Amino acid sequence: MASTASPPSRSTAGKLIVLTGPSGVGKGTLLKALRQKHPDIFVSISATTRAPRPGEVHAQHYYFLSREQFAEWVEQGEFLEWAEYAGNCYGTPRQPVLERVEQGEKVVLEIELEGARQVAKSYPQALRIFVLPPSQEELERRLRLRAQDSEAAIARRLSCSQTELLAAKEFDFQIVNHQLDEALQQLEAAVFEPTPLLSSRR
Repeated sequence: MASTASPPSRSTAGKLIVLTGPSGVGKGTLLKALRQKHPDIFVSISATTRAPRPGEVHAQHYYFLSREQFAEWVEQGEFLEWAEYAGNCYGTPRQPVLERVEQGEKVVLEIELEGARQVAKSYPQALRIFVLPPSQEELERRLRLRAQDSEAAIARRLSCSQTELLAAKEFDFQIVNHQLDEALQQLEAAVFEPTPLLSSRR
């Protein structure tokens, strides 16, 4: 059946895109800016055991689950990937993601390092992008500026970031989020690069 929608200006090939980087680096801000330019990009809704932050809505920002519920989903194989980070569990529901990729959509997973590594094994054709801060000092400043975490949580996130940054070389693309406009251009280029041209995974 012919579609009545206007043809997209870029590649229509389905693609799974993994966006990773330390907490506070600006992944969410970059992704929001990308979707403002390309609203047809689908962002997977993750499940988590952490408590909702002010303004967050269940099934819109995250699926907020208890530890028991999360464990059931793991047992039933409902996750494409899952990991524990900073004391909470996070996971990507498998079915809605793979269905959209098969339908030709570009799907972005904004996930943590351990989850990204799981996707690399279970879905190696995924495009993996790592976002870095200009410096560790700037990362700490951004974490404090958003005023969402306690001092203990900030310390945990900064500690985790040191390990995460060492893994950046595992990814297909590395983007330093210093200036938002420049980082967005790099992200956009990576997302819409034709997959067959990607030959720098190693």
